[in-house]
Amino acid sequence: MPDPNSAPPPAWRLPTGIPRGVWEYAHREHIAGDYDKEFATNTLFDFDEKVLARAFPTPGVFVDLGCGTGRALVPMARRGFRSIGVDLSPPFLRIVAEKAEVEQLPIDLVLANLIELGCFADGSVDYAACLFSTLGMIRGRQQRQRFLQHVRRMLKPGGVFAVHVHNRWHNLRDPQGRRWLLKNLLWERWRGTHEAGDKFFPYRGIQEMFLHVYTRGEFTAELETAGFRVRELIPLDTAKRHELPHSWLFGRLRANGWIAVCERT
Repeated sequence: MPDPNSAPPPAWRLPTGIPRGVWEYAHREHIAGDYDKEFATNTLFDFDEKVLARAFPTPGVFVDLGCGTGRALVPMARRGFRSIGVDLSPPFLRIVAEKAEVEQLPIDLVLANLIELGCFADGSVDYAACLFSTLGMIRGRQQRQRFLQHVRRMLKPGGVFAVHVHNRWHNLRDPQGRRWLLKNLLWERWRGTHEAGDKFFPYRGIQEMFLHVYTRGEFTAELETAGFRVRELIPLDTAKRHELPHSWLFGRLRANGWIAVCERT
């Protein structure tokens, strides 16, 4: 196995749909090692857990796509779900394995690119989740659609999928975000270098971390195109502590992001 802290491969050798910044994020030991401490006070995680408990009421086969250190996966395993964690990151998966061993939890782990999930049989999963904007770490609308179609294929008929993204228009709240929006929507889109919503930004030693941020319409359209029926679309407040209050009032602009609870059609 290559050194996780080595330089990323040249662009032509990167996995499909994985920008250089995301590859670095997945392979830097310090990011995985500090992850739980870094996000110990992130209340979105607590809210996620409540959403999953409501959306996935009966134990079954659960797959966490982009599982990180297992912050959603471990609670599901504790609830008696047969739990499978999928991630591109060997350091993250090692941390999940250590947690599972300590608690003797029924967790299986898969090292994989999220758009290459052929190892999962059709209709083999009851529930799936892709949280903390992991969907947005896949670059390219076509590649994100490949991932979503894999999720639908893996789910049993009527299976449930929970997925989180960040809101593009939330960038209107601060001057730096407004500058990025103007550049992204006008200059970069006109030049054809990026899709509308593609962000590159410095993050924990990574010079160009990547995240695609969505509009509400784009998000629901991608889910419906992949064959999902959106049962619930939960707008998040700015601090990501709970559902956005009074979402009828400019909710498309005010929401920090959304969690969609979907059913396979």
